[in-house]
Amino acid sequence: MDHPGPPRFVAVGDAVQLAPRDPDPAATYAWRVRSAPASSAIELPDDEPVVEFVPDAPGTYELELDAPDRTHTLTIRAFPGDLAPAGIRGGRSGASGLSGHQSGPAPPTGESGGVSGSGSGTHARSTGGGRPRLQLHGSVEGDELVVRADPRLHPDSDADRDDVVVEFLLDDRDDVDDRQIASEGWILRIPTAAVENRVRVHAVAIADAYSVPDTIEFSREAVPDGGNSGGTVTVTDETHPDGGALEESGFEVVRPNDPPEWARDVTLYEIYVRGFDSDEGRESDGSASDAADSVFARIETRLDYLDDLGVDCLWLTPVLENDHAPHGYNITDFFSIAEDLGDREDYERFVEAAHDRGMAVLFDLVLNHSARDHPFFRDAYRNPDSEYYDWYDWREDGEPETYFDWEYIANWNFENLSVRRHLLDAVDEWFEVADGFRCDMAWAVPDTFWKELRERVKSRDPDFLLLDETIPYIADFHDGMFDVHFDTTLYFTLRQVGRGDAPADAILDAVEQRAAVGFPPHAAFMLYLENHDETRYVVECGDDATMAAAGALVTLPGVPMLYGGQELGQRGRRDALAWEDAREDFHAHYARLLELRSEIDALGSDGSIDRIDYDAQPSSDTASGSEDAGDRVVAFRRARDGDAYVCVLNFGESPVTVSLSEVDVDPTDLVSGEALATAEGLEVDDVAVFRAT
Repeated sequence: MDHPGPPRFVAVGDAVQLAPRDPDPAATYAWRVRSAPASSAIELPDDEPVVEFVPDAPGTYELELDAPDRTHTLTIRAFPGDLAPAGIRGGRSGASGLSGHQSGPAPPTGESGGVSGSGSGTHARSTGGGRPRLQLHGSVEGDELVVRADPRLHPDSDADRDDVVVEFLLDDRDDVDDRQIASEGWILRIPTAAVENRVRVHAVAIADAYSVPDTIEFSREAVPDGGNSGGTVTVTDETHPDGGALEESGFEVVRPNDPPEWARDVTLYEIYVRGFDSDEGRESDGSASDAADSVFARIETRLDYLDDLGVDCLWLTPVLENDHAPHGYNITDFFSIAEDLGDREDYERFVEAAHDRGMAVLFDLVLNHSARDHPFFRDAYRNPDSEYYDWYDWREDGEPETYFDWEYIANWNFENLSVRRHLLDAVDEWFEVADGFRCDMAWAVPDTFWKELRERVKSRDPDFLLLDETIPYIADFHDGMFDVHFDTTLYFTLRQVGRGDAPADAILDAVEQRAAVGFPPHAAFMLYLENHDETRYVVECGDDATMAAAGALVTLPGVPMLYGGQELGQRGRRDALAWEDAREDFHAHYARLLELRSEIDALGSDGSIDRIDYDAQPSSDTASGSEDAGDRVVAFRRARDGDAYVCVLNFGESPVTVSLSEVDVDPTDLVSGEALATAEGLEVDDVAVFRAT
């Protein structure tokens, strides 16, 4: 299927990469502008399959792609440039940036292609805010498919929510009679008779900037959408009270941008495959079977340990054939398991063993580059006649493009259809033996490729997880690309707090920043203290802060991730794990915290989080002149379904006494099981959780 995908929302001056999907590198593709705003003078290059489209005027563009199967249409809605969210990235590889929250003040102009709507019938702008957020809800009401938009103003906005504009676009790929469609304000109605098999509705909210888009899909039956085989499997949108009429209509409703339900409250564990379970300290009988024991088999021997710890999702660092670097990110063959780890059968046995214990497995997907030892690069280097020369991005001096002066990799050229075909084939290969992809350097791969990859894998398994490594995180990566995002802001804040460079309540600012930069309410986040690229938290911040930070992982909203050895007090970043020297106090602390998180729903991703008033003072037996206790302590409230809890984190070296002025709690700490009440308040060492009464 060559169609370039869903319609796009963009601002004048920002780039959108356009590319055919599931491409045939030997085929001919050509783009042209079918219609554009009257003031536009834009032209597209001839006979280039992948182009950068930069709108030069606000309004609606209809583009056509001539492909081997037929001519496809793609709608692009361009807003005035001053409505662009600050720092939004363009479409080209390597255009990383912040997902900011400041934008210009001008209202949108022009009409949305296909369908439009607004909150009040006017385009009045708000003041003092930033990027709004949007969530769509779908339902079937009689003989109509109904989409209701729930726009939310930026936290700093002083505007009236009723003035927020919502614009809808129908997907160009769906066969729908749009003459029968009606929109009023934040509601869109589609007669079921106007839809053949499926209709996808995309929308943005507009205030001082435009939001990350959201999507609702109505399906009458399974419809293939890319990939090799299979169809779309849909689920009911239970978040809307009118969603119960689905069985009568024959339509199902799906929110394709929601993370898989299973992934919202798992505990992730990163395994650095060449250091997790080395031969050091292992007893060997010298037999041939012992010598042939694969790395995967050795890691498998630790699965019961991880299960007991509370882990239910494993992220393995890359397992494909690679160069000399033990981290595995410099790949030389995207279709073969690294020989030093075992073979494909060994890997698949490991995955099956994990599944037997209820654990999911994430495959580390590295798509931005290959190793310079890759045979394609070796053939192309300083050889313009090579068939692989155009597979790579080159600098003027003949060296490959890369990032951060990394000397052993070379960036792929995603404007080359052969590169896209090669990598899509690799995606198909490893999709079959994984439950999700952890996507390396997601910011350095074009959006168009991620959007295609998502629909490709989700069409075959809607529960397949996509986790992006993007530093700093980018809100637009929740627009049809990824399910869960590295919470890089919280990571850096926890480091600052641990070192004493920021007050402890800065972690609440970090959580609130998710909304401030525009992530929609349904976005999910992975919380982490360390990984294979970072100094161990305990080395940088010390034991006391580490114990509190561990509490942050399980009491803040998000998906906690532990890096192998973190729970052992491991100090080396990529050293072989010192299992024999594990610190029991660390292990017991992490095990209890993870157990508590599994017991209390309010601590999960769906629990609310609120600031509360509290006071923290050094405990009476703490030496005078100690650090400012107030700066080292944070308290907050988590709640869900009527159950509420107060969490207290103390990053300092000494116990503190915390008094709560507005919340009554049972003084029994659910972490330790001990009553912490004193005459002055609640005495907290590192982390405590109390039930609100």
